[in-house]
Amino acid sequence: MNPHLQHPATPYEMFMSFWRNRSLIAQLTRREVVGRYRGSVLGLAWSFFNPLLMLTVYTFVFSFVFKARWNTGSDSKGEFALVLFIGMIVHGLFAECANRAPGLLLGNISYVKKVVFPVEILPWNVMGSAIFHAVVSLLVWLLFYIAIDFQIHWTVIFVPLIFLPLVIFTMGVSWFLASLGVYLRDIGQIIGVITTVMLFLAPVFYPITNIPMPYRSLLYANPLTFIIEQARDVLMWGQQPDWAGFSIYTVISFVVAWAGYAWFQKTRKGFADVL
Repeated sequence: MNPHLQHPATPYEMFMSFWRNRSLIAQLTRREVVGRYRGSVLGLAWSFFNPLLMLTVYTFVFSFVFKARWNTGSDSKGEFALVLFIGMIVHGLFAECANRAPGLLLGNISYVKKVVFPVEILPWNVMGSAIFHAVVSLLVWLLFYIAIDFQIHWTVIFVPLIFLPLVIFTMGVSWFLASLGVYLRDIGQIIGVITTVMLFLAPVFYPITNIPMPYRSLLYANPLTFIIEQARDVLMWGQQPDWAGFSIYTVISFVVAWAGYAWFQKTRKGFADVL
């Protein structure tokens, strides 16, 4: 067999594929981000104004209209909106990648049919765009937090670390869905419903302490719950991550990523024929 047609699926190859193609991934990500705002008057500035507008709306609606408060005893008017926005950022990163993954190969048929093109990097393109928008949203969050509380906890340095296993986990899901979307076109409709359900079965709009103890396990089964809680701990409450839980989550994320990558590599030989 021609070695150039082989598609290794080892964990080592999963990372080496990213490293070998890092320049190409960066170019595709840049084109993805810029292309989203091409033709608009403000252009790339929309990536900043969109989360700024959303956070302003959240603050007004939940703090002034509903007078909602998180279970902290604080009288801060913007606290609920800030806590909610962290959950939305985490869910948004995952949902953008998962929702687009089933149609990723279908929308890039020209790349799929090129024997020499590393199609396994296409999910990285979407992930790069999602990370960019998540970072911008976090910067907007930090500006609002400073405006309300005038201080940033030193534990903010853990934010990239907290998001790393979520990125790895999401890549595994994206590889699996991208492959499945080629053979099962309905998966694109199904995954949109699933990501919406995941939004409401995670402590985004409510603290997990509001859920009766027997039902909390359902929320913890949601892979977004742990990251949302940890992100709030380091950003809002100034607490260090739950290192034991973080270690377990990271190991599971690597397993999911490897499984998704292995599935993608195993099924990719039929992509060109089906498409």
